[in-house]
Amino acid sequence: MKPTGRPTTGYGILCLLGAVLLFSACAQESGLPWEEDFSAPGPWKLESDAAAQVRIEDGALRISITASNQLAWASAGKDLRDFRLTVEASQVAGPDDNEYGVLVRMQDPRNFYAFSISGDGYFLVSRFVDGTRQPLGTDWTPSEAIYSGTATNTLEVLVQGNRLTFIVNGQPLARVEDDRFSHGDIGLYAGSFYEGGVEVCFDNLRITAP
Repeated sequence: MKPTGRPTTGYGILCLLGAVLLFSACAQESGLPWEEDFSAPGPWKLESDAAAQVRIEDGALRISITASNQLAWASAGKDLRDFRLTVEASQVAGPDDNEYGVLVRMQDPRNFYAFSISGDGYFLVSRFVDGTRQPLGTDWTPSEAIYSGTATNTLEVLVQGNRLTFIVNGQPLARVEDDRFSHGDIGLYAGSFYEGGVEVCFDNLRITAP
């Protein structure tokens, strides 16, 4: 069971894109389709510190978080509007009370949409505004479509205008409408709640036109 006190705001968000992600100046419009198997460093913005390590290793993007109540991610340095994203996300180690998933339409490290699942079988679609998490629709919700524990889940995000659809292992879990962010970067992320030790890896990313 997920603790009733699971936090949805107040994270120590790790700025793994450098001191500031100057998105409007740095991100480049990118053509589709785009595939990434993480066999080489590629365009990803990676940075590590005492609380988390983000690296491309053994053909995967790996995120390890040692501290509690943290988010850490890597971004692709792209500027995308409408697209379909698919990626394999695997919990490797750590407590099942965690979160991991996909960030889309990132404006900077404090403003973006997050499509999240947890190792104990929950999902959430949310919007971060000035670093504060705002659930879109219901809060953390259980789903049998999510493989729990040390398992691999295929995450799919469909972004079309103000419509956002979140699919896990072929099953649509959430559809929301929101017009706060119309375009932006993408990221792959993991997060801890009450315990550190979370390790998640991502592989076989594919982004196509919707």
